[in-house]
Amino acid sequence: MVSGVLAPACEPRRRPRRPMAPKLIDAIANRLCSHEFAWPRRRTTGDYYQVCVLCGAEYLYDWNSMTRTGRIERGNKQEASAQTPNRSRRRSNWRPRARRLRLNAPLTFRQTGAEEWNSGVVQNISQSGVLFHASKTMVQDVDVEMIFEMPEEITGQPNSRVLCNGYVVRAMASKASSMLTLAVAISGYTFLHNG
Repeated sequence: MVSGVLAPACEPRRRPRRPMAPKLIDAIANRLCSHEFAWPRRRTTGDYYQVCVLCGAEYLYDWNSMTRTGRIERGNKQEASAQTPNRSRRRSNWRPRARRLRLNAPLTFRQTGAEEWNSGVVQNISQSGVLFHASKTMVQDVDVEMIFEMPEEITGQPNSRVLCNGYVVRAMASKASSMLTLAVAISGYTFLHNG
């Protein structure tokens, strides 16, 4: 018999815990994410990409086909070089107009803080704003809230209703009808989920 303290026979020997590999955690998280994408952004190289507002994953985006073409992996040499502009290249002050996506979708809007919602129809949408027709006008620079369905080509999900915040940039009378045309700059949006 050996003297000293005996370890209980029923207690298994414990191994030190290792944290799960970050790549495995990322892979699991990305499979579980339903991916709701923000409007495509442009890199200094001219390439477009989208970011999932839920998990932060980034994907290359092709405007011509309006599809995501592949995931951008963090630490990728291509990604690092795309984020670091060539210092010797001369920069221009000219910025191209944001790409517009034609859309014929119903929209409800109101002045921020008001109770009454008004209806309208979206004519086009871009990263910077929404152009829509409505029967009620708003004055320039007033803050507004809008609810409409963001195109699936942008969000990656069908039936993606969003609540947009913005302000009126321009209000014009339509020559073709009694409707008014409002241009609203978007300052942000959130996805509206059922329930």
